[in-house]
Amino acid sequence: MQIRPIRTEADHDWAVARIAALIGAKPGTAEGEELDILATLADAYEAKHHAIDAPDPIAAIEFRMEQQGLTRKDLEPLIGSRARVSEILTRRRPLTLAMIRRVRTELGISADVLIGHARRKHRKRTRPLEIRRTPVTAKRQSAAR
Repeated sequence: MQIRPIRTEADHDWAVARIAALIGAKPGTAEGEELDILATLADAYEAKHHAIDAPDPIAAIEFRMEQQGLTRKDLEPLIGSRARVSEILTRRRPLTLAMIRRVRTELGISADVLIGHARRKHRKRTRPLEIRRTPVTAKRQSAAR
């Protein structure tokens, strides 16, 4: 049994090759134990160095549409009008809870993926924010004096 830490890509490549060689090992044997240990080490290395982020909600919807041969029109019963579907798919409007529920039920996309933070296009402000004196802030300022 050759067990060693997986610290580099070369170590990882060696471990994956060894795992492939041990795949048919029976549990409880020396080879089976080695396979179990190497798989655990390789999994830990991959989780740390090759983490995969959750997909963007809109990308997940588009992927499922492509898989099932759906069009934007097919999303209208789930999301709303043609304009609403366009706003969602171009990331100008977030999915609502009701939309998430319908998409999860009909398309089978995990709610965790749909709830995820969509990458939204942010517009740059052309002028700085102006803080106006409102009745509430005026009342607070006079109370502080």
